[in-house]
Amino acid sequence: MTGLLEYHGLKISWLGHDGFKIKSARTIYIDPVEIKPDEEADILLITHDHFDHCSPSDVEKIVSAKTIIVTTPAAKRQLSRTKAREIRTAKPGEKILIGNISIETVPSYNVNKFRSPGKVFHPKESEMLGFVVTLNGVRFYHSGDSDLIPEMEQLNVDIACLPVSGIYVMTAEEAAEATRRIKPKIAIPMHYGLIAEDDGSLLGKQEDAERFKRLAACEVRILARD
Repeated sequence: MTGLLEYHGLKISWLGHDGFKIKSARTIYIDPVEIKPDEEADILLITHDHFDHCSPSDVEKIVSAKTIIVTTPAAKRQLSRTKAREIRTAKPGEKILIGNISIETVPSYNVNKFRSPGKVFHPKESEMLGFVVTLNGVRFYHSGDSDLIPEMEQLNVDIACLPVSGIYVMTAEEAAEATRRIKPKIAIPMHYGLIAEDDGSLLGKQEDAERFKRLAACEVRILARD
């Protein structure tokens, strides 16, 4: 297990939980939470406003006057004091071009993870985001906090980052089924091993990632936290 995936000129690091850094000619971050100070972001993508995805204090560690942020309206309100060059809001189904980098926003929601009867943690109508980022000819998918949803069957991606912890997102078994529908070349498990529950236990464990690796229908790279 290593902390870096190098693929077609991209250097992909897992920052813990749902956080990733993609390094090529530009530096892209997705959902950085509980990170150490790092190089400045050219592009910062935030899937939704929940505290374990949108952390203003962590954004401040990497944002600068050159940074363009793409996120939801609710997350933008939390980040209104940042010194980013621009904060763009988006809904699922949009395509944004920043230089030669394409960012497609895709749906991310729950179908069977409930906070109370009939109320899921991540409702479809909240229009939370997943992202498909295309750079260096590589299509990189970050699902956000999603269950196994029908829209995944329409994706055409090379790398898929999928949550495996269950409770609020897909289980390892559901994420493995997602690989059968999405058919990526490589999958990376996420959403485990960082954020603690109220009783102090971790939300998802290394064992969830390992189980996903055994069940998935493609190559799986489990990355060490950078």
